[in-house]
Amino acid sequence: MTYRELTMIDVREVLRRWAAGQGDRQIDRDTGVDRKTVVRYRAVAEQLGLPRDRALTDDEVHEVAQRVQARPLRDATAEWQEVAGHKERIEEWLGRKRPLRLKKIHVLLKRDHGLEASYDTLRRYAIQELGWRKKALTVRLEDPPAGQEAQVDFGRMGHLLDEATGRIRVLWALIVTLSFSRYQFAWPTFRQTTEAICEGLDRAWWFFGAMAKGILPDNTPGIVKDPDALNPILVPSFLDYVQARDIFVDPARIRSPRDKARVENQVPYVRESWFDGETFQGLEDARRSAEYWCRETAGGRVHGTTRQVPREVFAAVEKAAMLRAPSELYDVPVWAERAKVHPDHHIQLLQALYSVPTRYVGKEVRARADKQLVKIYQGTELIKVHPRQPRGGRSTDPNDYPTGKATYALRSVDALVVRAREKGTHIGQYAEQLLGGPLPWTRMRQAYALLRLCDKYGEGRVEAVCQSALAFDVVDVTRITRRLKLAAKPPVGPSDSCSGKILPLPAPRFARPDEHFATQKDSKKQEGS
Repeated sequence: MTYRELTMIDVREVLRRWAAGQGDRQIDRDTGVDRKTVVRYRAVAEQLGLPRDRALTDDEVHEVAQRVQARPLRDATAEWQEVAGHKERIEEWLGRKRPLRLKKIHVLLKRDHGLEASYDTLRRYAIQELGWRKKALTVRLEDPPAGQEAQVDFGRMGHLLDEATGRIRVLWALIVTLSFSRYQFAWPTFRQTTEAICEGLDRAWWFFGAMAKGILPDNTPGIVKDPDALNPILVPSFLDYVQARDIFVDPARIRSPRDKARVENQVPYVRESWFDGETFQGLEDARRSAEYWCRETAGGRVHGTTRQVPREVFAAVEKAAMLRAPSELYDVPVWAERAKVHPDHHIQLLQALYSVPTRYVGKEVRARADKQLVKIYQGTELIKVHPRQPRGGRSTDPNDYPTGKATYALRSVDALVVRAREKGTHIGQYAEQLLGGPLPWTRMRQAYALLRLCDKYGEGRVEAVCQSALAFDVVDVTRITRRLKLAAKPPVGPSDSCSGKILPLPAPRFARPDEHFATQKDSKKQEGS
């Protein structure tokens, strides 16, 4: 098997199963984590003395993950890599309508393509990487212990009017059958998403008044991310659900309906006995009808295999062996497996933006979003937590930006005015007037230009120009810039020796003496005339 680095949720699942008393081989079989890897995690957990009578904290799981993943893993053997180089050819031979035997494939690879790897290596590669297996004889399985297993499957019922959209849509039913008593529950739905599956399972636990210790579901994309025949990988959101409910899941193999025969055989029964020939006013009406049918018709009949009434067997034997039902619906999270941290320090999740510290810019992170919080991980490390934002929203922590960049990035008008006041009283007043309009963001560039003038010409000169401009109500950074350039221009001619000194500002262009503005003539002048 190729090397796969475990994430935080994978490590938690291994440790959770270890704490529940599962052996290394069982954890390997149920999670797809190699047994040798399981042994390393178990050894570190025992070395740290972690308790097995309570759920482990994030810090404890993180400590185990850091210690184990710091060790280098052994690379694939040369024979394994040689076989992997013929992957497409092997898949083509095994995928034919009449597939070649694996022995024949080994002969062809050895004769025509110079393969030197042994047949055992080819066989292990085909099983682990390509899902190849020999057909086995079918046998009748004994029923699991009471309360141990519930089998889950989707069945297509027909068509129903969706009142929310006004369209006729395909109606599915999530069917949950308890393997011991055969008591079952059907949850009509238009979707087969992870959220719909988790809601249907919680409705089933409420219907039963108890929860099975494990489920055997179909290989639906809402549950299984990688439908490998030997090592299926669950969708992170669904793995969150089973961890929160503290139940175990063992998905059926792809195209293997016999793995969940107890629920597979009930799909046509539910469709023919409950749905066919009935008329429903909408989805909620169908759900009420299905619940009544499950309790009275399906639950009250004599089962064809057990020859007992499922509802009575459940009440008498199985319910006491099951777990307590949850009190509320689970808040199903959404996972982003490879979220890119863009140069603006943000990732995008569910059409909203969330900031990440500078050191993660350009890297890929994993993000988990429920209805309240968004958690961002780098490997097994939790690096950021944000409140959940609606579509189009943004959550930005100013501390994530480099020093001095937060004010500019956040477009903080108040912070910009404070910086101007630090340069000078009249510079601050000038910035207030500059940014005091109805759309201050459109003039922020002029405010930044004003601050840069202080660095270029000195705060004293800019303070004097701003004082003069405020007196004439001139709010224009371009005109201030021209006046500063004119004042700083060296004199021409004999006064060149004065260069380098601070020169007084020139008088206004149209300045006139005060007597030009007198409105009455002097009385003595009037008498002389």
